[in-house]
Amino acid sequence: MRHHRLLVPGAAAACLLLAIPASAADATPGAPGIGDSYYPSYGNGGYDVSHYNLRLKYQPKTDRLEGTATIVADARQDLSRFNLDFALDVSEVLVGGKKAAFKATGDHELEITPAAPLTSDRPFTVVVRYSGTPSKVVASGFTSWLRTPDGGIAANEPESAWWWFPSNDHPLDKATYDVSVAVPDGTQAISNGTLQSTSSQLGWTRYNWRSSKPQATYLATLAVGKFDITTDTTANGLPVINAYSKDLGDNAGAARASVERSAEIVDWESTVFGPYPFDALGGYVPNVPTGYALETQTRPFYSPKGFAKGANTSLVVHELAHQWFGDSVSLKDWRDIWINEGFASYAQWLWSEKEGEGTAQELADYTYASYPADDPFWKVEPGNPGAENQFHDAVYDRGALALQALRNHIGDKDFFAILKGWTAEHRYGNASVKDFVTYAEKVSGKPLASLFDTWLFTPSKPAAAQARAAEVSPAKAPVRPKSWQRIQDTHSAHGR
Repeated sequence: MRHHRLLVPGAAAACLLLAIPASAADATPGAPGIGDSYYPSYGNGGYDVSHYNLRLKYQPKTDRLEGTATIVADARQDLSRFNLDFALDVSEVLVGGKKAAFKATGDHELEITPAAPLTSDRPFTVVVRYSGTPSKVVASGFTSWLRTPDGGIAANEPESAWWWFPSNDHPLDKATYDVSVAVPDGTQAISNGTLQSTSSQLGWTRYNWRSSKPQATYLATLAVGKFDITTDTTANGLPVINAYSKDLGDNAGAARASVERSAEIVDWESTVFGPYPFDALGGYVPNVPTGYALETQTRPFYSPKGFAKGANTSLVVHELAHQWFGDSVSLKDWRDIWINEGFASYAQWLWSEKEGEGTAQELADYTYASYPADDPFWKVEPGNPGAENQFHDAVYDRGALALQALRNHIGDKDFFAILKGWTAEHRYGNASVKDFVTYAEKVSGKPLASLFDTWLFTPSKPAAAQARAAEVSPAKAPVRPKSWQRIQDTHSAHGR
């Protein structure tokens, strides 16, 4: 988020400033991608969004979505045109209240040319009117919109926004949100943050949700269907909203037994990672055929299959840990996925330790011993796994192993100070793997580049001497910790 000082120049200077718009000759197009190393076409250049206001109407029977998105942004250059990431049909675009020219390019780019160039460092507003059937729209070879027997769901990573609202679709451009959704009476609409109000008229009920803290586009979610909804508050008074499709079948009990512990888990994680960064929490389990879970901000998405083997609080621990690691502190580039997944996986190790199901050290020992040196597991570098391996087991297991190696090297006092300090220093911002290494060195006072190179950036199993130095080389084959399989199940729950 950027903050601007309000300068008050003399009247003549003020008039002069107001009188100089961007000229057509000086203005240039914003880049069609934000510059991500894995996904160069994701996000856009030339502007920064501060707020999305989405007013939607969705008919579950036909999967028809109609919407008006109002986007508040600041120009970062003199803009002759700019792009939004979007895949549905657009009927009208206004920029600054004036009709703008627009056209679809590629499979998820909406290219907009305003009536006059936009001036750098000045705010502007875009209104986009659109409609479509999200489940039938294919971009980059797939759709991220999930159909259920009674509605539809937007939840995926690294992209899901294209199918329900136009955006600058990259975690570098976080914003606040107001999401207002009208659905037929008897159906609910669930999104992020706090429920501000509901109203009914002529057979339709409108739900108004607000996310008041910066939120990445892939963490915005929409769930429409018929849910059983539970509400509560945490010990600190935060609202807890959980929702379960009414047709979960045999998985219903295990899902509730897991997700209903969200407040307890957040209270525990707050003691380890620092204050919870948002103003609401919960989770939802729709009747979808997928197997993955996702840390959608304040209200994680869980597939029923995540609970097919029974209650799985470890999965809930993982998704809620992401509220600190991934949601509040978001990656700068998708190659930095370790600062999301490595930490959320290590939270499961700490939960296992707390629950007496295996210490983090025992899990580290077992992880190291479980994969022989020639296993492809060691070929993946968690610090830069490649787009094709973003959700590989190594990013989770080896990623958590790197944190245990760090903990052993610098001691518990500095290690846990780093976890809290990191989430405080980068709260609501973006960071990289390199940023974390630098921060850990600052807090511990020790050079750590070699340690991280060994555990995050070497495409081979760390040698026995290196493992002994990190205290993760067991003298004999370790016993499998009780929590191991549940933690492994989380990996498949993150497969896309």
